Amino acid sequence: MPRTSKAEAPLSVDEPEIEGRYVELGEYTVGYETHKADMDPAPLFRGLPGDRCQCPHWGTVVSGKVVFRYADHDEVYQAGDTYYGAPGHVPLVFAGTELVEFSPTAALAATMAVVGRNLAAAKAG
Repeated sequence: MPRTSKAEAPLSVDEPEIEGRYVELGEYTVGYETHKADMDPAPLFRGLPGDRCQCPHWGTVVSGKVVFRYADHDEVYQAGDTYYGAPGHVPLVFAGTELVEFSPTAALAATMAVVGRNLAAAKAG
């Protein structure tokens, strides 16, 4: 059976706001994220339908808090919560938050392609 751990996952993102380690297991990507600063990443989702993340996520908040903002409501998850983030959300993250998240790899890659372009444009501008 495929398995992984945070210690084994390669460091894929190391920015002032976030450290991310990601491993593909079958058709899913497991993400271990540590958020180092408060961040509203909404501008990074511009260009996706509704300017919102279209990838579903299942996860656990190890520490801290994350908010998933939908067009008509917010969902707040705190340390110890396990959650499902449906497509159509925009996350709001806080310093000290650690997440373990499972996402369909293809949907995550499509979303991250847009996020990556927006991030590159923001850094260049």
